[in-house]
Amino acid sequence: MTSENSPSLSKITKDILNQNGIKLNKNLGQNYLIDKNKRDQIINFGDITKEDVVLEIGTGIGTLTIELAKKAKKVIAIEQDKNICEILAKRLKDENIDNVELINDDALKVDFPKFNKIISNLPYQISSPITFKFLNYDFDLAILMYQKEFAQRMNGKVGTKQYSRLSAMLYFKCDVKFLTDVSSESFIPKPEIDSSVVCLTPKENTIPQEEFETYSKFTQALFQHRNKKIKNALIDSRHIISNIDKKVLKKRLNAIEDENLAEYLKKRVVVLAPEEILFISQKLKPVFNE
Repeated sequence: MTSENSPSLSKITKDILNQNGIKLNKNLGQNYLIDKNKRDQIINFGDITKEDVVLEIGTGIGTLTIELAKKAKKVIAIEQDKNICEILAKRLKDENIDNVELINDDALKVDFPKFNKIISNLPYQISSPITFKFLNYDFDLAILMYQKEFAQRMNGKVGTKQYSRLSAMLYFKCDVKFLTDVSSESFIPKPEIDSSVVCLTPKENTIPQEEFETYSKFTQALFQHRNKKIKNALIDSRHIISNIDKKVLKKRLNAIEDENLAEYLKKRVVVLAPEEILFISQKLKPVFNE
């Protein structure tokens, strides 16, 4: 829509919702982007060509989907809401767009078809689990919109308030680059906080997959208690790593003779760099064997 007489993205969105009797539920993460400039900016960040297969999670009525389809070889569009999905299917048909594979399902449960880029305004309530799921797939880059606070945690520095399991998990898997902020005024219904767009670029496998899986378990266990000492955090969340008995684990941890490792166990979780968590996970894995 480039002509001065063309309706705005805001009007188009509101008209489609009204015509179909749809009331958005922001508790389900249904915040639709109505700022055309930001939409175009997000798509441009993806540098899409006719070679690209783009995955989009939480398509809504197709604000991104339709424009992505015009640039990409194919779009894999996943939308859980059946009514919204039907509206998008009709829009695609009306615009003679036939390179969108529309999947009406829960993105956390479905296996993704092959793709090489991800571009999504993600439903906020699944930000964490869907990001972890992306890490199990090979892709070239992801342009993703999150709540601003979540985006800040993705690049959280060790020891800061933003440092989290998310920061530590992404550290070995992706480079995280902040791209732009998006005001809450750019959505309907208006969310309570602003959003940010980030680019994830996968790193070459820095550690073997089996070691990363162990690292992942230890990271999850540790960050359940980010302000506790490492030893206590691991004891309290031992079930995430294995089914070892609490008394057995305590006895083994107390019996560690490696002074360097023993010193680590006295530190607090939040001051551990990802490399240090990896070191601990490698050294302590045998301790957690039942």
